[in-house]
Amino acid sequence: MQKYVCNVCGYVYDPAIGDPDNGIPAGTPFEKLPDDWKCPLCGIDKKEFSPEEG
Repeated sequence: MQKYVCNVCGYVYDPAIGDPDNGIPAGTPFEKLPDDWKCPLCGIDKKEFSPEEG
């Protein structure tokens, strides 16, 4: 599954891990995150994430 990187702080969302501190279970692809999900480090909207390069 594709990892995504926050363009602001560099946090990497890894679908294999999810975001358990914010109720997102492991195995959740980035595209399935709720629209109101925010970066757990800096609080920016998910639209500010980009696919991780190679």
